[in-house]
Amino acid sequence: MSETYASIKSLHSSLPAFQAPISLSLLPSIALVSLLAFFALTFLFTTLPKSKIPIAELSTALIASALAGGGIVALFCTLGVYV
Repeated sequence: MSETYASIKSLHSSLPAFQAPISLSLLPSIALVSLLAFFALTFLFTTLPKSKIPIAELSTALIASALAGGGIVALFCTLGVYV
């Protein structure tokens, strides 16, 4: 058991440090753009006429939801809460 742990520990110490795929200086801009687009799409979603087949409503809501999620994560990372 200790041989396995030692080999994993040596492998871990030989690996390079993690680097984020997105520069930390871009996170505030990404958060702002994503959240502004989310609020705009939410306004659009609430003003769409109701239809029997809600494809436009669902697509708008799904895109707004994805933008809100990404914007909140970028905002938290900007503030130092790495999620």
